[in-house]
Amino acid sequence: MEEFKPMLSFVSPVYKADKILEKLVGEIQKVMLNIGTGYEIILVDDRSPDKSWDVMKKLSQDFSEVHSIRLSRNFGQHPAIMAGLSQAKGDWVVVMDCDLQDQPKEVLKLYNKAKEGFDIVLAKRKNRQDSFFKKISSKVFSKIYGFFTDTNYDNEVANFGIYHHRVIRSILDISDSIKFFPLFVSFVGYNSTSIIVEHAQREEGSSSYSFFKLISLAFNSIISFSNKPLKLFVKFGLTISVTSFMFGLYNIYLALTNQIEVLGYSSIIVSIWFLSGIIITTIGITGIYVGKIFDQTKNRPIFIIDEIK
Repeated sequence: MEEFKPMLSFVSPVYKADKILEKLVGEIQKVMLNIGTGYEIILVDDRSPDKSWDVMKKLSQDFSEVHSIRLSRNFGQHPAIMAGLSQAKGDWVVVMDCDLQDQPKEVLKLYNKAKEGFDIVLAKRKNRQDSFFKKISSKVFSKIYGFFTDTNYDNEVANFGIYHHRVIRSILDISDSIKFFPLFVSFVGYNSTSIIVEHAQREEGSSSYSFFKLISLAFNSIISFSNKPLKLFVKFGLTISVTSFMFGLYNIYLALTNQIEVLGYSSIIVSIWFLSGIIITTIGITGIYVGKIFDQTKNRPIFIIDEIK
């Protein structure tokens, strides 16, 4: 019997979403009635502490197009997305969050745009329905992230979008131990565009991304994808060395012309502490990179699937 191959695969990581999953699936089913092609919905339970997995199992029992995957522990949003992508069979893959801020009805616009010849169509949230704090922290995150990775990271674009299956294959081939889906999409290239979509209020609960989680995500992604911090410290070290050399020459000149009246130790102590701080920081940054290399060489799986329903 020939295996069913859907045209569209929906991939959504799930965490603390037991009250909105039924609505999410219902909204996807509605839009797919308009598109009128075969599809599958892949929900990935990132070991949510609520009853999400129970809801997912029931949805899989009730609807043949719903496939539920449970990870062995909480790996994080982006490894969960990767787990879903690894199971997707569609020619096109839609990645979206499960909180219904990404509106399933907008998939019709994304799909129609993709059929114009694009491999990637990203959903642009021009009018974000997030809190003021989240919008500001997201903007700061994108600026810092863009600076350190030399990319034009757009904070109006996140995971939501439609991707051709060859784009997904290229993303899955990236072997970095730290996963960040939007950055991988930017990295693999292909023919890409974006369109403005509606962004809704969160249906239930709050985002699992706190400010400190965003900082941690930014730090790990920057270290994983960029050596710019090391380059900056090299430039800073060289600047200090040149400045110190020039200052030394100036002091030799003062000594030769008998212009040094009082020999103080304050400047020496300040210099020692300052340079010690720079050296320790530089060693620390280097150590973090070495640690990441160590993690990479261990080649541990980024996710482990416990159950599939």
